[in-house]
Amino acid sequence: MNGSVTASAPRRSPRDWAVDIALFLFAVAFGLLTSVERMQATSLPPQWLFNLDQLTGVLGCAALWLRRRRPAELAVALVVLSAFSELVAGAMLAALFTVAVHRRPRTTMAVFALSLLTALVYVVLRPDPDASPLLLLSLGVALQGAAVGWGLFVHHRRELVLSLRDRAARAETEALLRVEQAQHQAREAIAREIHDVLGHRLSLLSVHAGALEYHPGASAEDVARAAKVIRESAHQALQDLREVVGVLRAPVGELPQPTLADLQQLVAESGQAGMRVDLREEVHGAVPDRVGRTAYRTVQEALTNARKHAPGAEVRVSLTGAPGRGLTAEVVSAASAAAPLPGGRPGQGLVGLAERVALADGRLEYGPTAEGGWRLAAWLPWPP
Repeated sequence: MNGSVTASAPRRSPRDWAVDIALFLFAVAFGLLTSVERMQATSLPPQWLFNLDQLTGVLGCAALWLRRRRPAELAVALVVLSAFSELVAGAMLAALFTVAVHRRPRTTMAVFALSLLTALVYVVLRPDPDASPLLLLSLGVALQGAAVGWGLFVHHRRELVLSLRDRAARAETEALLRVEQAQHQAREAIAREIHDVLGHRLSLLSVHAGALEYHPGASAEDVARAAKVIRESAHQALQDLREVVGVLRAPVGELPQPTLADLQQLVAESGQAGMRVDLREEVHGAVPDRVGRTAYRTVQEALTNARKHAPGAEVRVSLTGAPGRGLTAEVVSAASAAAPLPGGRPGQGLVGLAERVALADGRLEYGPTAEGGWRLAAWLPWPP
């Protein structure tokens, strides 16, 4: 029982109690002043009407404690009673204020229009010989208009506060989403960097380790050369990993970034791993850092995939471009008769590369060639 009562009638806050008491006292004081003024008038109403008026005023003031539950219904009832009872006027003004605060303006204006009609009826039914009907009507309209206007002001102010709170809540939610999105993008960028930096080194390790495994009868010179490459590649991979891990807390832009000038070293390392790589560059002008870095990552991913999926195949790397025409990085690997290296399953390298090229407003194309090889090409915009 207590739970149901609490759900249907929420507890009033101290502020609500203060407002309710103030309106109740206002209605009582307004009724008492009206009653005293009426008793001092030259012409008194009939005793039965005066008694009925007092009873109506008392009931109207008492009914104000229900104004929060049914404000519109209470206001209509008090407005109708005000057509003949002047002692209920204070309670009626409080009810008009309550409707304006808690109901839509359309409902408020309908109740206000009804109150104007009852004010006119009151002037006709109970004229005051000491005052003109127009003065009484004007006074009633002014008081009712003031009550409604004050209530509408409070209503719109509350709506504005709620709107600002809702806007602030949405802004906070959007800020959290932006933070999460930024963190997600940062994690993706770091993942791409780790893949690009370590994938190349680890593929070199895989090639030479696989060669030692499948050629147990290799000469001591070949074993020593392969072991040297493995040791150097492992050391370089460890150094690259340390660089990446060392700046994980720094902005993504501070991660170690290669440039197009490092492409010669990349091709040389692939040649030391036994790959046959033919590099052709026809680049005119200074390549922007972002464009050169993306082209480097494109060639790096293509060479890594060629080592994994087409070991021993000849690879042709072509770089062409100029300001205004863009930069094209194309890597074509011939068909390979050798089986892919163990662990050479498709990964997420091309997906990350496609995202990287898209961030640079470029285009990425890849797929098999008619001769059975594989082609990967990226076009990157190069402003004039």
